[in-house]
Amino acid sequence: MDDQLIDAFDATELIPGFDAPALPGERPDRATLEAAEHNTRHWMSPVRGRFAPGTQVHRDETCRMFRETFNPYRPSVLEWPKLDPVALKRITGLPIWDIAVQTEGKARLRMAAYAATLDDAAMRDALALNAWEENRHKEVLSRMVAAYGIPLASEPPYVFPEDTEWAYLVTGYSECVDSFFAFGLFEVARRSGLFPPELIDTFEPVMQEECRHILLFANWVAWHRARLTWWRRIRFELKVAAVWAFLAWERIGLARAIDAEGNEHEQDNNFTMNGAQQVTDVDISVPRLMRLCVAENDRRFSGYDERLLRPETMPRLVRFALRFLREKKT
Repeated sequence: MDDQLIDAFDATELIPGFDAPALPGERPDRATLEAAEHNTRHWMSPVRGRFAPGTQVHRDETCRMFRETFNPYRPSVLEWPKLDPVALKRITGLPIWDIAVQTEGKARLRMAAYAATLDDAAMRDALALNAWEENRHKEVLSRMVAAYGIPLASEPPYVFPEDTEWAYLVTGYSECVDSFFAFGLFEVARRSGLFPPELIDTFEPVMQEECRHILLFANWVAWHRARLTWWRRIRFELKVAAVWAFLAWERIGLARAIDAEGNEHEQDNNFTMNGAQQVTDVDISVPRLMRLCVAENDRRFSGYDERLLRPETMPRLVRFALRFLREKKT
């Protein structure tokens, strides 16, 4: 496939038999929006008993959760509030927009590419929907930067991954890391009052969707791992360890990216971990921010059936670190 053509269509077209969800043609009324918001955040399975990883029940309820919590918002009818000059400068000055748009572009392709390799129809459809939603996130960001005149580097062509499983693991674990910190930063931004409440409300469905995405990923990992033979399991665990090493290296400093014209740009891959000072004018300590990330992570997952597995690596690491972090005395 010509790499230059990949960005010209929704990556889910790579998946035979996938039908994109129907979306409302115009902005839904308030009652419809509130119902969709509630359904996105709250889901309980009617099935009794535990969801043993690798079983058909575990697969079915994971996929059912993802399908039934789908939020049918349409990016083209989202309302972008008018910003005063100070808020506009603050928004346009955030060093995240290039990498945010390109990350969603890579995620949609990588997820769709891996989904297309799956023989299990239920899980393939769930991952295909995940890829479709990543494409919708990219559209939301694209419309926002257009609305506020945020300059972006031209997007490079999105390269089809040679190892689709590796690409999916990198994307999934990266979202688990970034979403954990993004939940806390989003709450810091909401409390700060530096951004219009209407803008926070517009992005809220996207934030909750990221929660659903990593919930699906955590349960896919457990389901996939449990179904492997012992020798394939060893290979898989080595690949997972390599993914974590790659993500740690990627976040050591500024990553360098090449745009469509071949120009090099520096991108801050660590914004979700150290960007609090750019979304609030209040000095927030590291321990306080970490506790807020944990609390927001727990809150966003609280409405889903507890028998579904949650991403645990970042919450565990941060809870462990908090044992040794103390607030500075003033």
